[in-house]
Amino acid sequence: MEHIKEKLKNLPDHPGVYIMKDDTGSVIYVGKAVSLRNRVRQYFQSSRNHSPKIRALVKQIRDFEYILTDSELEALILECNLIKKHRPKYNVMLKDDKSYPYIKITTEEEYPRVIVTRRVKKSDGKYFGPYTNVKAVRETVELLRKIFPIRSCNRNVKQGVKEGRPCLYYHINQCLGPCQGNVDREEYGSMIKQVSKFLEGKHGDLLQELRLKMDEAANNLEFEKAARLRDRIAAVEQILERQKIVNTTTVEDMDVIAFAAGADNTVAQVFFIRNSSLIGAQQLVIEDTQGTELNEIISSFIKQFYLMSQYIPKTILIQDDIEDADVIVKWLSDKRGNRVYLHVPKRGEKKKLLEMAARNADEALQNISENIKREEARTKGAVKELADYLGLNQLPDRIEAFDISNIQGTDSVASMVVFEEGKPKNRDYRRFKIKSVKGPDDFASMAEVLERRFRRGLEERRELTEQGKSVDDGKFSRIPDLVLIDGGKGQLNIAVEVIRGLGLNDITVISLAERFEEVYVEGQDEPVNIPKHSAALHLLQRIRDEAHRFALNYHRSLRKKSSLHSVLEEIPGIGEKRRKTLIKHFGTIEAIKNASLEELASVEGMNRRAAQKVLEYLKL
Repeated sequence: MEHIKEKLKNLPDHPGVYIMKDDTGSVIYVGKAVSLRNRVRQYFQSSRNHSPKIRALVKQIRDFEYILTDSELEALILECNLIKKHRPKYNVMLKDDKSYPYIKITTEEEYPRVIVTRRVKKSDGKYFGPYTNVKAVRETVELLRKIFPIRSCNRNVKQGVKEGRPCLYYHINQCLGPCQGNVDREEYGSMIKQVSKFLEGKHGDLLQELRLKMDEAANNLEFEKAARLRDRIAAVEQILERQKIVNTTTVEDMDVIAFAAGADNTVAQVFFIRNSSLIGAQQLVIEDTQGTELNEIISSFIKQFYLMSQYIPKTILIQDDIEDADVIVKWLSDKRGNRVYLHVPKRGEKKKLLEMAARNADEALQNISENIKREEARTKGAVKELADYLGLNQLPDRIEAFDISNIQGTDSVASMVVFEEGKPKNRDYRRFKIKSVKGPDDFASMAEVLERRFRRGLEERRELTEQGKSVDDGKFSRIPDLVLIDGGKGQLNIAVEVIRGLGLNDITVISLAERFEEVYVEGQDEPVNIPKHSAALHLLQRIRDEAHRFALNYHRSLRKKSSLHSVLEEIPGIGEKRRKTLIKHFGTIEAIKNASLEELASVEGMNRRAAQKVLEYLKL
C-alpha cells in the first residue's frame, strides 16, 4: 500500500473524478470531488465514521487514478459517463440501462416512422424515454399508429415516387400511403408533429390544433378529412380520460420521484406529470443499496436516470435534500436549456403526490422482492447448488459453454456463450469459424476452438498486465471458473487435454451428454449424480441450449450469405468486390430485388449500368 500513500501525498486541491481499482485492475468505484485531495484522503483515514459499504470498498482498493476537470459540473458529467461505462461494484447502480427501450421518431427520413428501439444515436431521430416496460411501449406505438395513420414499413420512401404495392395498413386506413405518392411531406410532417406533441404530453396544444384543422376541413367542404380528424380527437380525449387519475393545479412539467428501500435493493417510482395530468409512470430497480443513505441513492439515481433521459422537466420532486444538489441542478438546467428545480415538498398538493409515489414504490418493492427471490433461486441459487454437486471449493460464477454446428461437415462454426451468476452475459458471447478442420469432425473442431479461445485469452492478459490495464478489458482475457462442453466423455477428454495443456489448471471442466442429460467431470468414469429436476441441472441445460442456439444461428447466417453470394456470382459484370458490397448493404436477395435502380446505383462500387444488370437478372 506504499504507492497509495505516495499518491495521497501528491493529490491536487482541484475538482475532478477519482477511480478506485481492486487487485485485478477492475474499476470498483467512481466518485467526483470539489477537492480531490480532501475527498480521496477521507477514504484512508479512520474508518470509525465509514458506513459498512465504504469499509468493504476500502478493503478492496489496491490502486486509484484521478482525472482533473475545470469545474465540479464537468466532474459530475465525467462521473456519470464513467459509471455508465464501468458499472462499478460499489457505486449505486440502476439495473443495466441497455435493456431500456425508447420510442423514436425517425426524423432523419423524408417520411418518418414511429418505432421502438434500444439504441440511441444523438445524430438522428427524436427519442422519448427510456421506459421500463417494453410491452407497454409497443402497445403505445400500436395505439399511435391507430390514431395517426403513419407508415410502419421500412421502405425508402421519397416524395412523389411510387414504391411497390401498398400494404394492408393502407387498405384499412391506418397509413396515408406515402409509398404510393398519396401524401406530400408537409401534410405528413404536420401529423408527425402531432405525434410528437402527444408523446411530450402537450395534449392541450394537440387537441387545439386538431380542432382547428377539423373546422378548417369542414369549412372547405372536405368532410372525409374532417371526419378523420374528429375521430382522432375522440381517440386522444379517450386516452386523456384514463390519465385523469391525478390532476394537479400545477401547470409546469414535473417528475415525482419516491423510493422504497429493501434489504438489498431499492425501488424508484417516477410519476411524469405534464400539463397538470399524470401521463405515465415508471418503476426502476437500484441494485445492492444495503447500507447506503437515502440522499446518496437519490443523487445517484437522478444522475443515472437523467443522463439517459431525452427530456428534463422543469421541476423534480424528491423525498430528501441531497449534498450535491447545486451542481446537479446546474447540469440538468444546461441539459434542459433553462432553469430546473429540485424540490423537497413539506406540505400541500406536491407533498401528497410524493406520498402517492412512495406508496406505489412500497407495493412495487414487495412484488419485486418476491420476483428477485424466485430469480435468484433459478440463477445464483442454481450456481451454489451446482458447486455443491461438483464438490467445488468456490462458486463457478463465470461459466463458458462451447458448441459446434455444421451440416454434413460444411461451414463448421462454434459458439462460446457466457453466464455470470447464473445469467447470460450476452456482450461476452463469441463466434468462431473453424479453420483447420475439414469435414464433420466435432472433436477436432472443439480442440481448435478451445485452443484459440484460451491461447488468445492468455496473450491478452499478458499484454494488458504489461500496459498496466485491467485484465477484464480484453475480448478473451476473462478466464472462466467452469467450462461446459456439449457432449460425453470423449468431448470432455479433448477439452481437458487442451485446457490443461495451456497451463490452466484452476478451471473446472465438465460435459453434458444430451441423451440422458448426464454430467461428466474430469477424472471420473461415471457421471455425477445430479437430480433430473434440480435447479443445478436446469441451469446447465439452459446454458447448453443457449450455446446450441447461438452456434446454429451463426451457421444459418453464413449459409444464407453463401446462398446469396452464389446467386450474385451468376450475374455478368458483378465481381467479387461488388458482390460483397451488395451483400453487406442489403443482406438478402429479396431486399436487392425490391431496391430501386437509384438505390442499387448509389451503393459503393456500383453504377447505373451494373445496377440495371442486377435488376434485370433478379426479375427474370
